[in-house]
Amino acid sequence: MDQMKETCLHDRHVALGALMSPFGGFDMPIQYKGIVEEHNAVRNEVGVFDVSHMGEVLITGDDAEKFINYIFTNDLTGAPDYKIYYGMMLNPQGGCVDDCLVYKRNDKEFFMVPNAANIDKDIAWIREQAKKFNVHVNHMSHLYGELAVQGPKAEDTLREVLGVDCSDLEFYTFKDVVMDGEDVIISRTGYTGEDGFEIYASHTLTQKLWDKLMAAGVQPCGLGCRDTLRFEAGLPLYGDELTDDITPIEAGFGMFVKLDKPDFIGKDVNAKQKAEGPARKLVGLEVQGQAIPRHGYEVLNQDDEVIGEITTGYHSITLDKNLAFALVKAEYSKLGTELKVKVRRKTFPAIVVKKRFYTPNYKK
Repeated sequence: MDQMKETCLHDRHVALGALMSPFGGFDMPIQYKGIVEEHNAVRNEVGVFDVSHMGEVLITGDDAEKFINYIFTNDLTGAPDYKIYYGMMLNPQGGCVDDCLVYKRNDKEFFMVPNAANIDKDIAWIREQAKKFNVHVNHMSHLYGELAVQGPKAEDTLREVLGVDCSDLEFYTFKDVVMDGEDVIISRTGYTGEDGFEIYASHTLTQKLWDKLMAAGVQPCGLGCRDTLRFEAGLPLYGDELTDDITPIEAGFGMFVKLDKPDFIGKDVNAKQKAEGPARKLVGLEVQGQAIPRHGYEVLNQDDEVIGEITTGYHSITLDKNLAFALVKAEYSKLGTELKVKVRRKTFPAIVVKKRFYTPNYKK
């Protein structure tokens, strides 16, 4: 069995008494005070996450833009410098190798951020595709720590606690700054439905910044509430809503698949699905009764036929409802459709609702 990896903040999580658990090959904090308290801190004030387990890949070279457009569903043709794009890398069958962010520094330099669990798979995939292009793929995950400062008070926190003004950053943009004599990347994206920033820095500086935030009383947050927050905001998690055999069209993220750009891997399958309509679709469900729907639970129609399954489910902390994402046969995906969810041996009524359960508060 592979040895569990640790982030540069691992000792600090243990010292804070965090509940630790494996995630993406890393020993990660799931919660500190508790998921509800941490979730509410991000919704109402500010919290900080250690996301140093995420991957970082620098792609440079004369063909960099052309290459990114070939392996990535979004279109970066002529994109402004210092803009960030969300999208997916697809396999030839149209399913997702991973979803990731791409930071464009200039036409010949792009910074990709893949998911922790997929780093090795993604690097191998990217390098294999890169053989046909004049690009250099530099795997830099081991060099970076990453903090995500999230919540309505995130901008104030960066200025007052860390001494960096990010009021100039628009949503889905980034900048290069110098902190403590080091080059640092700061972006404004967020995966919580709230305003927020990501800070990519060396391990040593990441530790210093974390210590400053802790000293100022900022709530440390674990991956438990990171999942409840992204879920309420209608955002996918790779391995649940997007997988090697779930396409972005099926998952309802076709807006990030730019079918009008030249050929890219997986384009033909997704174009066909978009034109004809996919056989299955990801929907939101509101489940009645006390039962909380969980990943893998069966979804039934009114005749008790299995027509899909839950991909993520929670009792929503913000909305106080039992909610879920489910991948179901397309004919059952219309808003208002009445279905059932099987929880252990019992079934509970459910209704199809919009996937974005909570209205995000991003700074646009």
